[in-house]
This record gives sequence, structure tokens and C-alpha cells, in this order.
Amino acid sequence: MTVEYRAGLEGIPATQSSISFVDGQKGILEYRGIPIQELAMQPGNTFLETAYLLIWNELPNREALAEFEHEIQFHRRLKYRIRDMMKCFPESGHPMDALQACAAALGLFYSKRALDDPSYIREAVVRILAKIPTMVAAFQLMRKGNDPVQPRDDLSYGANFLYMLSEEEPDPIAARIFDISLTLHAEHTINASTFSAMVTASTLTDPYAVIASAVGTLAGPLHGGASEEVINMLEEIGSVENVRPFLEDRLTRKDKIMGFGHRVYKVKDPRAIILQQLAEQLFEKFGQDKYYDIAVELEKAVEEKLGHKGIYPNVDFYSGLVYRKLGIPTDLFTPVFAISRAAGWLAHWKEQLAENRIFRPTQIYTGLHNSPYIPIEKR
Repeated sequence: MTVEYRAGLEGIPATQSSISFVDGQKGILEYRGIPIQELAMQPGNTFLETAYLLIWNELPNREALAEFEHEIQFHRRLKYRIRDMMKCFPESGHPMDALQACAAALGLFYSKRALDDPSYIREAVVRILAKIPTMVAAFQLMRKGNDPVQPRDDLSYGANFLYMLSEEEPDPIAARIFDISLTLHAEHTINASTFSAMVTASTLTDPYAVIASAVGTLAGPLHGGASEEVINMLEEIGSVENVRPFLEDRLTRKDKIMGFGHRVYKVKDPRAIILQQLAEQLFEKFGQDKYYDIAVELEKAVEEKLGHKGIYPNVDFYSGLVYRKLGIPTDLFTPVFAISRAAGWLAHWKEQLAENRIFRPTQIYTGLHNSPYIPIEKR
């Protein structure tokens, strides 16, 4: 039988899933059948409600959501030994590396493994969603020589994270926009980090190892790290006048334009549309950002040059501008992505366990056969 090879497994189904749906030609993204626009912009919707929907396949009623939120609030604090471990991390280390190490370390403290027990699965979901934001914020402060800020149980999920970064209660509009951003990044079918999580989960290891493997995959600049690169690119451009010369130079050298193009979307990413609206709301409330004007001009120029190839802004293009205005440091953009995407990873972990079979893809061998061994004195 002839096996067709496709680099990066492009277009090859790896699983069956009911968690999310993407139509890249029409710019559609749905979580459990609900369009992302409806979820994200619904006045009463929160990230934790979205996480519950993704993981348990239903929107919680008021009582169920309140119970879930209470569990998350109760588990936000970290073991002091994890904080002590973080003190030993180099200040120059990237926050994603710190997060991966801390996520893996959780498995040492919660080593019981009962993957067929619904209560164990719920406890793991709660701990991971509750503690990842605390880890990210704690490392941010500790690498500057400061003690971490303790979480506040009276603040919402997103507001509490912003508070732990600065020890200042965020403006309600900022907190709401950040929460919407988390919802937008929560899930996106079988992307690289989710596939990594599923492969790890298929071995029936603990969920903390599953999340650690996903965090490591998300860290790459071709995946979650792209939002950092977008800000670096906008800073390099420097002004609206430099946009087109910059783009021409990049195209001549056949370099990638960060924040543009997607393996699935051939139109503007629906999340990018919403994030651009959120950015404009932030600028209207808290003042303009000159890099937004550069971004808008770059989008226009790229569409003129590359729109016919289906290259448009993806989720990373405007997300960094939103995070930047919220006071989040550039190298925390990807950890913030991980805070959000943990909901999707956990949903796929739970779905994988339901009908598990270990991933074992094949390969097309391109090497030699029957090669002789050469003794070391003759090499």
C-alpha cells in the first residue's frame, strides 16, 4: 500500500472531536457549536463559563457556574515549595520555560492518578485553571526580586490575574476586555500544542505532564510566540511611513510577516476582527498607541500585496496590542495565551481519555539499507 506523505500532517485528520469547529474559507470558529462572536461578546459570558462549556460540553446554569468559580478561587494559591523552586530560576529565563517547569512540578504534589474517576478529572481541571495564572504572575514579580502578590478571592478570573501583576485593581473595562481575550484564545481545534497535549494524554500519564508538554509546544514562534514577534516587528517598523518599505523588503527577501497567514484561515481570522475592536475600545478609554496605526497600515498593505493568496491577519496580530495596553510585558504574551488555551487542552485531554488509543503514526523511511559496520580504526 502506498502511503502519502504530507509535511506537518497537513490536512490529515488526527482525531474526531466535538469541541470546536473551524471553516477557514468562511472565517467561522465555533466552540461546541456556538459562534465565537456570540460567546465572546455576550455581556454576561466569562472565560470560566467558556472553559466549563469546552470541558463539560454544556453551558453551566447559574448554580453550577458559581460552584465552579468558587472551586477555582479556592485553589488559586501555590504550594510554598513551588514558589521556592521559582526563586531558583534565572531572572533572564523566559516565562514560558518557567511555566512549563511549574506545570510539570504540580504533578509531584498531586501524584495520584485516577483517570477513570470523574472527581479526579474535575480536581485536576480546577487546579490547572486556578494555578497557571498565579504561576505566571508570581514569576513576573519574582524575577524582579519582589514577592508574589497573593490572589484575591473577590476578583474575577481575569481581573485577579491583572491584579497579581501590579497589585492594583484593574479598571472594569480593562478586566472585561482581558476576559474576552482569554475566551478568544481558549480553543482552536487540533493545533500544534493541542496535538502535543493529546499525544501525551494518549500514554495515560498525569494531566500536569499533558499541560507541560502543551506549554512547551506553544512556546515556539510559529505558534503561541508569534504575538511577541508582532510587537517586535511593529517596533522595528517604527512609523506609518516605514510600513510599505518594510513590507517590500520582507517580500523581496521572502521573509515571514509575523501575525499574517494561517494554516486554516484564508480570510481574516474572526478572532483578529474581535481583538481589533477590543484594541480600539482600550485606546478610546486609556489613550492611543502609535503602533496601532502602524498595524492598520500594515494590514492594508499586506492585503493589497498578498490578499489574493489568502493571507490576512491571524489572532496574533492584534492580541499583542491589546495585552500591551493592559500593561502586560511583551514576554508574558505567550504565557497569557497558555492561561487561556489551558481550557482547550483540558477539554481535549478529557475527550481523549473517553476513547483512548495511544498515538503511533508511521513514517516513510528515506535512509540506507544493509550498510556495513566500519570498525573505528578504519573510519
